[in-house]
Amino acid sequence: MVSCPTCGNRVAWAPESTYRPFCSDRCRLIDLGAWANEEYSVPAETPPDDLEDMIHGELPPR
Repeated sequence: MVSCPTCGNRVAWAPESTYRPFCSDRCRLIDLGAWANEEYSVPAETPPDDLEDMIHGELPPR
């Protein structure tokens, strides 16, 4: 059993739970809409300025 990320209802983590980890298509679409509206984000570090050079082998890795 897991909690639906949108509403918190308990959902069985099983193949017959079509929308897992969500409890319903409605909760799945609410979550998708939040991502589309940029309400969620994934933290990331700013790459170093010389990353492009490192990718092309022009600088040795640090």
